[in-house]
Amino acid sequence: MSTVAFDQFALTRIADFARSLSRLHQAARRYAVDDDQFDREFNAVCQSIWGYTIDDISDDLFSTEDHQFLDTLDEAHARIFAAEQGYDLVDEAGMLTDWWGFCWMILAEKRGLLTPENRAAARAAIEEKYLAAPNVIGVIIGR
Repeated sequence: MSTVAFDQFALTRIADFARSLSRLHQAARRYAVDDDQFDREFNAVCQSIWGYTIDDISDDLFSTEDHQFLDTLDEAHARIFAAEQGYDLVDEAGMLTDWWGFCWMILAEKRGLLTPENRAAARAAIEEKYLAAPNVIGVIIGR
């Protein structure tokens, strides 16, 4: 008997928040979709679920072990990891296309990295990077 059993009804179904993102992936099979559109949709899903986006957490906040874990993650282990944290990465068609990014957010939540202080530091680093680019005189960020 399996030692891994989850109450399907107790899991947060990320797919319920990612319908627009899934439709965008389907549309990309028929015509070109700008990468920025994917980023905006993915961030909208993350914002809806966690109140944070991938841009709100610096990679440097994760340990070497966390990076190794994420780098070696496959769909099967991702599904188990997510379920252990209370999330479901599956929709009607199977595993969500952006499962790795969602696992990144789940791990950030698990590590306690989703904080206003980390968000402010990550946003400041992004602004600094853009301001360091040639011909950039300002950065406008919607908050």
